[in-house]
Amino acid sequence: MNRPTIILHMVTTPDGKITGAFLNDPTVQALCEDYYRIHREYAADAYLCGRITFEGSFTFGRQPSTQAFAGQPVDSGDYVACHADKYAVVIDTHGRLGWTDHCIHDDDPGYDAAHIIEVVTEQTPKAYLAYLRSLSISYLICGETQVDPLLLCEKLFSLFGIRKLMLEGGGITDSLFLQAGLVDEMSLVMVPMIDGTAGLSLFEQKQGGTLSFTHTKAVPLSHGGIWLSLR
Repeated sequence: MNRPTIILHMVTTPDGKITGAFLNDPTVQALCEDYYRIHREYAADAYLCGRITFEGSFTFGRQPSTQAFAGQPVDSGDYVACHADKYAVVIDTHGRLGWTDHCIHDDDPGYDAAHIIEVVTEQTPKAYLAYLRSLSISYLICGETQVDPLLLCEKLFSLFGIRKLMLEGGGITDSLFLQAGLVDEMSLVMVPMIDGTAGLSLFEQKQGGTLSFTHTKAVPLSHGGIWLSLR
């Protein structure tokens, strides 16, 4: 297989919500520690999220400073800045994330020090690509206007040697890989509550058909939570 094995790893309610007021509950915050622990135990080569997830967790709304790069020529093709022990892969086709370094800085060792790989398209502003190069942030061009998830996975495998990838939201990004038939395993930390407020679902873009797994495991967690592993 010329792509990474992909594990979808998420915190969810029994009715499939991944965002909402429930995330502020002390019980859920405690279960999130189980989520982070399980993430570390998978020992994946990389984790992948959409722009909104990265913005909420790492860049916190910071805008990119690209004015100095306007009109600057940029070499065509992908940009591999370096190879690393761990990678943070983000789909950011419009170039909206404001970085200050080429790697993630986080208190959790499962996320900290991962080299950033931006996933862009042919339509991503050239000034933003030049900005990424100035910070030694790698990027992969994976489609004309929309990301081709299979092409992305093949490039992660061939250019960076990524063999195991954690897919960690949001719901639109999860759907992109599910619909492409690229989810090999699901790892769900299920919290013991239903949230009636508005929120995003595990899969925001629905598609017909059935996805079957041949192996399932349910492990009790603290505070009434459950870890579901489906392969």
